[in-house]
Amino acid sequence: MNKIFDEILACIMIVIGALLASFSVACILLPNDAIDYGTAGVAILINKLTGFNLSVCVFLIFLPFLIAGVLILGKRFGIKATIGATVYTVGLAVFERIPFELNTEHFLAVAFGGAILGAGLSLILRHGGCIDGSEIFANIVVRKLSDKTGKNFSMTYILIGFNACVYLAAFLLINRNSALLSLLVYVVATTIIDHFTDRFEAIKQVTIITKEPDNLVSAIKKDLNKTCTIMDSQGAIAGENKTIICYVNYFELQKMREILAANKGAFSTVTTIDEILK
Repeated sequence: MNKIFDEILACIMIVIGALLASFSVACILLPNDAIDYGTAGVAILINKLTGFNLSVCVFLIFLPFLIAGVLILGKRFGIKATIGATVYTVGLAVFERIPFELNTEHFLAVAFGGAILGAGLSLILRHGGCIDGSEIFANIVVRKLSDKTGKNFSMTYILIGFNACVYLAAFLLINRNSALLSLLVYVVATTIIDHFTDRFEAIKQVTIITKEPDNLVSAIKKDLNKTCTIMDSQGAIAGENKTIICYVNYFELQKMREILAANKGAFSTVTTIDEILK
């Protein structure tokens, strides 16, 4: 029952986060000549250049990334991402029709809108959802690089590169002010996200203490395609244990929680890693 309640609560938080994000974009950012970042930013650029329906465009741009996310990150992620994307898309369509105006300077309005957007995205990310295809894209690239090299990579540089292309396109295709205001949105929103999600772009070290490591290691290898470090350890009460150390990114952390939930009797901690020296 507790697990079902947690999942329902997570879905409710994702819905609230998606509504906050869509309100920020439709009622604050777009009227003040700023755009969202990631794949939503790409959709907004297409909308401004072609006049194609914004909400439909956002969903169509996100759809292939959503499918890829389901295949790589699992059905549980796919359900939450679908809920978030659907509510975000519907929210854009509804809030576009609601008259709303902030009687303040563009700079202050965009900073405020970026903060609301960041708060909404934080709720979505903290509860295992996603409404931005660039994060799924970065996760796929990082996983492919890790599979080929055997090393762990952060999503940060890929996300920065993706969004740099979005803002360069805004600079060239729309105007300079729009690109600069949109960059402010990115800075404010990601600062809020990092504050509430413990830097979701960083690598996470998962430390697991268990007496039965074989099933855990097998599941981690099968479901996440990750290797582990296993060490002997000693508990003051429990006696001899095995300590498993594994490195994952933020989205893989959701899958790791599922693996741990299926293997009872393990104690685990998660630490954010600033840098791995190779």
